Amino acid sequence: MGFWDQLKTKTHELNGQLQTKTAQFKNKEFANGAMAMCALIAAADGRIDASERQKTAALIMSNEALKVFAPEDLRQKFDWFCDKLQGDYDFGKVEATATIGKLKAKPEQARAVIQIGIIIGGADGDFDADEKAAVKEACFAVGINPGEFDL
Repeated sequence: MGFWDQLKTKTHELNGQLQTKTAQFKNKEFANGAMAMCALIAAADGRIDASERQKTAALIMSNEALKVFAPEDLRQKFDWFCDKLQGDYDFGKVEATATIGKLKAKPEQARAVIQIGIIIGGADGDFDADEKAAVKEACFAVGINPGEFDL
């Protein structure tokens, strides 16, 4: 099986697992961590153009695992993190990573946020090196070995 086929299969499996788990994780900290992760993926190459921001927002809104949250709340939080990253990438990255890091004491929620990052990063069929690096950094922030996700 080729790499892209494996990525698609893994993404489908992760989505199924997340749909079950996120209903249990319906809290502000998890939602904030998930939107921070999505913003980091959107800005993985150091910038966020309008089309990339819109595409990522659309993926968030259509993601089954995140449907337990009010779409407008997710959109506002995603936009907030994107604005931080656009205003000062390094500072925004620290803030988004710290938000994800708040889930360190909740390993299942932390893993779910990492899975969301992988799903969003691979949604266009190209989970590139910058996106993988962003997910790895998030793994380190929550104390999870990136190897657990083949990173």
